[in-house]
Amino acid sequence: MDLFDLHGKKAIVTGAAAGLGQKVAQGLAEAGAMVAIIDRIDETEKVAASMSTNGLKFCGVQADLLDRENLKRGFDKAIEKLGGLDILVNNAGMQVRGPAEEIPLEKWDRLIELNITAVFEMSQLAARLMLQEKGGKIINVASMLSFFGGYVCSPYAASKGAVAQLTKAFSNEWAGKGINVNAIAPGYMDTALNTAIINDPVRNHEITLRIPAHRWGKPDDLKGTVIFLASKASDYVTGSIIPIDGGYLAR
Repeated sequence: MDLFDLHGKKAIVTGAAAGLGQKVAQGLAEAGAMVAIIDRIDETEKVAASMSTNGLKFCGVQADLLDRENLKRGFDKAIEKLGGLDILVNNAGMQVRGPAEEIPLEKWDRLIELNITAVFEMSQLAARLMLQEKGGKIINVASMLSFFGGYVCSPYAASKGAVAQLTKAFSNEWAGKGINVNAIAPGYMDTALNTAIINDPVRNHEITLRIPAHRWGKPDDLKGTVIFLASKASDYVTGSIIPIDGGYLAR
């Protein structure tokens, strides 16, 4: 359907050289968008080239979003390669686990810089271009921990709560100017980020038992919602945090 067609659209997805971000980038490209992947690994350009098969269009930009000057350089390079911007997906993030009383402030600082400050900076840069064009889509990656506190991951929970609130605040300012700002909140996903929980038989069983879909999510499960939020189909959807959780929150 034309409502979900992204042909001619130009997108940036951060942290997309692997994991959930890579599948999100793939979904946007499958819907027709040209996608710039921004990631910190040296092989980012090679990864993007390897993904450019069967008519899918990707370009890669190596940039460390923990370095603010590097972030700006990476954003500008991506815009140069794309020739414009219609869609931004703020996916890059990190996790810090441990008892709250033991987590070093250095780890807190790094996580907050990547998980929320970089989201603010990337959105700010994108919005400046989108406001000129009177339209655009910004999609943030929130979490189940945007809704509840989690366990032994307080910095991550704090950052993802902030992502949800920032999404709403951006929407309040920009929705009337043509920019839709929403977030997806992945549930428990079978990815490297959750290896510690997956390998804990007790926690794994407890979580799976609560999921009405009776399984953990897969990276491909994010594609449809992201395509929806990036397309015309969501033109009157803004300020929303959409769970993709197999029903976990409703249980």
